[in-house]
Amino acid sequence: MAANFWESSQYKQLLDQEEVDVVQPLDKERGISVEDFKLIKFHMSNHIMKLAQHIKVRQRVVATAITYMRRVYTKKSMVEFEPRLVAIACLYLASKAEESIVQARNLVFYSKRLYPDEYKYELKDILGMEMRVLEALDYYLVVFHPYRSLSDFLQDAALNDVNMNQFTWGIVNDTYKMDLILVHPPYRIALACIYIASVQREKDITAWLQDLNEDMNLVKNIAMEILDFYENYRTITDEKVSSAFSKLALKP
Repeated sequence: MAANFWESSQYKQLLDQEEVDVVQPLDKERGISVEDFKLIKFHMSNHIMKLAQHIKVRQRVVATAITYMRRVYTKKSMVEFEPRLVAIACLYLASKAEESIVQARNLVFYSKRLYPDEYKYELKDILGMEMRVLEALDYYLVVFHPYRSLSDFLQDAALNDVNMNQFTWGIVNDTYKMDLILVHPPYRIALACIYIASVQREKDITAWLQDLNEDMNLVKNIAMEILDFYENYRTITDEKVSSAFSKLALKP
């Protein structure tokens, strides 16, 4: 995986966090702050996850969809690319890219069923936004995720029991509520999640980590970002999300 990743466009397109946090001019005109920007992306990541549960697609599809959504907003404004419609279009596009195709009409049905006051979009709206998302992504649809590296690392470190598998996979899933996939190599995100899990479960993997010849400062920095997210997650309220969406003249 690593060899392919280093040759991929994803590696070439990795950004600094400061670049990911840039709010587009049209959004700035609406008063969208960096905090608002992150809140809206977080909220839409949750929407994608919840919608995916009902249409029953693999986690990899969810991860790819959220990655697409986050990539879009490194280039396009939320004023021009309405977040709720982008979220559905990204999930639809990801289902095709990951060969787990769902019917667009099912996305319309469940989005309206789950969020009757928020989603008024029809099939033509999703298909139209799908093309705009494709263009925003420059038609690059391959995404490397931490999951494969995670499985390999857990086995190599002799941590592949059921509890550790579930715990670390859960942490990786949570990283898609952040922008880590746009900033860091997937294998390093996987290592950060294992590092967190090993501390929480009191597993000593010091020797194994040393044998990897990896810069542990980089891994620990990612781990701190994840832990900071968990801490800040508690402060996210519906009121804050509503305030951010209101600036886009949208009802959350």
